[in-house]
Amino acid sequence: MNYTLKNIPERTGKPRVSGYTMAMDKGLSLREVEDFISVAGGYVDVVKLGWATSFVTPHLEEKIAVYHQANIPVYFGGTLFEAFVVRHQFDDYRRILDKYGLSFAEVSDGSIELPHEQKLDYIQRLSEQVTVLSEVGSKDAAKIMPPYKWIELMQAELDAGAWKVIGEAREGGNVGLFRSSGEVRSGLVEEILTKIPFDRIIWEAPQKEQQVWFIKLLGANVNLGNIAPNEVIPLETIRLGLRGDTFTHFLGQNEQTS
Repeated sequence: MNYTLKNIPERTGKPRVSGYTMAMDKGLSLREVEDFISVAGGYVDVVKLGWATSFVTPHLEEKIAVYHQANIPVYFGGTLFEAFVVRHQFDDYRRILDKYGLSFAEVSDGSIELPHEQKLDYIQRLSEQVTVLSEVGSKDAAKIMPPYKWIELMQAELDAGAWKVIGEAREGGNVGLFRSSGEVRSGLVEEILTKIPFDRIIWEAPQKEQQVWFIKLLGANVNLGNIAPNEVIPLETIRLGLRGDTFTHFLGQNEQTS
């Protein structure tokens, strides 16, 4: 940090298990990636190349290399996994991961109908090759799952070999964990947390109000995803109680450092 402030929450350091920030790259140029890393690289734990943008992104190998040189893992969005699976090209997908030297992969079924046993099989097989993040929840706002079903799916996917599970919200933060207005389904989240350890979940929370809600509920070291590159630094200030939204939240709490 550039100077000293008392009563700042203690943040986990890299490589983190909790306090994870997953940033979403929706098509940054090589120069933009370099600029992004120069400012926010220390606060980013992994970068997702959103949905299937990697299919059309120029200079893909060079872009991934820039992230890797900064010790930031990269993975392709779950929609790309689904695009391969629905075309019966799972083996091709595995070869693509190797081709680009990726150590992470996302398994999801938000856009396709995939029997859960089959999803679990994909998780298990991929976990022998890479670190698997598995996403739970649909991209269809009309599909509302009860909390017990979220818990059941998350636990099964962790048991199958997923390192962490991701709570679906899309890049807009208006499905899955959230209502169409962006409001958190608070009862759903709180019930999930009665069964699934908080450090095993990455909550997609692209909107500032959503980030604030999770930080107030679970503290500075909650795992958050789908963070826009230009929102990584602002998110870190929210985590540390240095933005109005959480300014007084950590003052006087035992987790602070002096």
